[in-house]
Amino acid sequence: MDHTTDAHRTADADRSSDLDRTAVIESGGFDPGAEFDRQVADLVRLGYPALAGRTVDRFTELVAPLRAAAVAGAAELPPPTEARVPFLLVVTRDLVPVPDRLALTTLAGKRRPGFLDKNFPLADLPRFEPVKELELPAGPAYLLFDVDRGEEFRNVTPAAAVDAMATRGRLPITIDEGIALVTQFPAALASNRCFSLVGSRCGDRRVPALWISQGAPKLGWCWHGNPHTWLGSASARPERIGLG
Repeated sequence: MDHTTDAHRTADADRSSDLDRTAVIESGGFDPGAEFDRQVADLVRLGYPALAGRTVDRFTELVAPLRAAAVAGAAELPPPTEARVPFLLVVTRDLVPVPDRLALTTLAGKRRPGFLDKNFPLADLPRFEPVKELELPAGPAYLLFDVDRGEEFRNVTPAAAVDAMATRGRLPITIDEGIALVTQFPAALASNRCFSLVGSRCGDRRVPALWISQGAPKLGWCWHGNPHTWLGSASARPERIGLG
């Protein structure tokens, strides 16, 4: 059975209501607990349990302990917008491979699945590890708070963007975190509002990034010292909360 194809059919209707759902949230009814439940439900509809080799019940039981932390951590944060969201439930490559999760992303209101740039060899993906400053929780899933797609850093090199983040007590986000952002909030990736993922590096000058190509999200890379007018650098609060 092609779980990915079935999941896309199911998810199309859900994605069509993204803007309506955001409007309800922004009208003053933001509830972190309900938002956590929505994110879990979206992952279930997209087929994450099957890709992780788990039943729906086992998958939801796995991430359920993070709900209370999401409610507490987002209590003082503003509702989500296209540019900034209070928290993300991040599934890591320990549970579902990057290409499988990437293929379940779409742009807001679109159907084409996300894909890997041809200049980003599949064999290179495991080499892109979180930078040491992040101190990510071990395990298959965790919470990330106050995530910003970093459009203020358009036309700023990723190297300079990271320096500016540090002065504000923030850190760049990783490939896993960027995929989580586009999965849960497809409108975060928009024309001239794309973003680098400087939290994942492999020891050379390449910086992974998510941008738009052929009407779909594309995971590729740019150079650490090169600015682009359409590409910012996404960031978040330093703390991540894991299952342990």
